[in-house]
Amino acid sequence: RAQVQQEPFLETPVGTAVNINCSHPKIQINDYIYWYRQIPDREPEFLVSAHKGLRELPDSAGHVWVSADRSWSALWLERPRRGDAAVYYCALGP
Repeated sequence: RAQVQQEPFLETPVGTAVNINCSHPKIQINDYIYWYRQIPDREPEFLVSAHKGLRELPDSAGHVWVSADRSWSALWLERPRRGDAAVYYCALGP
């Protein structure tokens, strides 16, 4: 099954845009890329799914970009706040 790789740790000052990258070179043609976040002491929260190109986050706080060959994606947060401090995960699936 396809695997993903992410940066183990990333931080940014409050209000400074940040890219969180995810590599998935063995992605299958029908796979979607799913992004989640888990705020400490809470359940994981679904953010967005994407297949190709650009996909805005529902609250307009950023977007997900999928590379043309779909081998990597990036979650871009425009102005992260303290409440956005979390573990961010990408995953693949149908």
